[in-house]
Amino acid sequence: MSLKNSGNSRRDFLLKTIAIAPAVALNGTGFIAMTTPAQASEQKPSEASSAVKAPDYHPTKFTAEEYAFLQAAVARLIPADDRGPGALEAGVPEFIDRQMDTPYATGANWYMQGPFHPEAEHDFGYQLPLGPFAIYQLGISDANDYAKAKFGKVFSELTTDQQESLLMEFESGKAEFKQVPSKTFFSFLLQNTREGFFSDPIHGGNHQMVGWKLIGFPGARADFMDWVERGERYPFPPVSISGERA
Repeated sequence: MSLKNSGNSRRDFLLKTIAIAPAVALNGTGFIAMTTPAQASEQKPSEASSAVKAPDYHPTKFTAEEYAFLQAAVARLIPADDRGPGALEAGVPEFIDRQMDTPYATGANWYMQGPFHPEAEHDFGYQLPLGPFAIYQLGISDANDYAKAKFGKVFSELTTDQQESLLMEFESGKAEFKQVPSKTFFSFLLQNTREGFFSDPIHGGNHQMVGWKLIGFPGARADFMDWVERGERYPFPPVSISGERA
């Protein structure tokens, strides 16, 4: 998809990918291209989205500078707009920080033996000797170095237009990182942002179930049998695993 083809908002694209398949392959999604920098700067959060604030959270795995990058980046991946809160308000940075304190962070459940061939096609699977947490640490460091070389500031201190342009370079692999491929780093960031926006709030993201409300997902309700054959839209708001109601 051309970077100039921005007829649908990034949020519309997000909804379509969720509807088509829960686990969408990241290669070639053109996610950032769904909203150009000019459009992104014009988007303004509605009163409803502004009313949702993520709980105060102090990261336990990321440094302050790394966490500032996460907050700025996810706010561009799923921005707040007139349809609701974005990833920042949904607590996605907290979700990712907490995710880095699980076996996933080190790739404990992955096959991590060599040989590794980073140049191999995507169909051959993950080809780096690094777990997700290492990808984040090295990737954020490289991203900030790249931002400073190009704009004189770390990523979190840039304008939204500048952040958008850099994320597009990361997504396409155009940005040359010193320690990890920028495209690989971006794919982890995007995938974990999606997970944090749509997972159960018990994991730290999807604050007030904003992601579920956006797509009409009913959550962890125990019984839907009364509605299966009605041919009607399910009318009740989502419920979380812990029993929280939206």
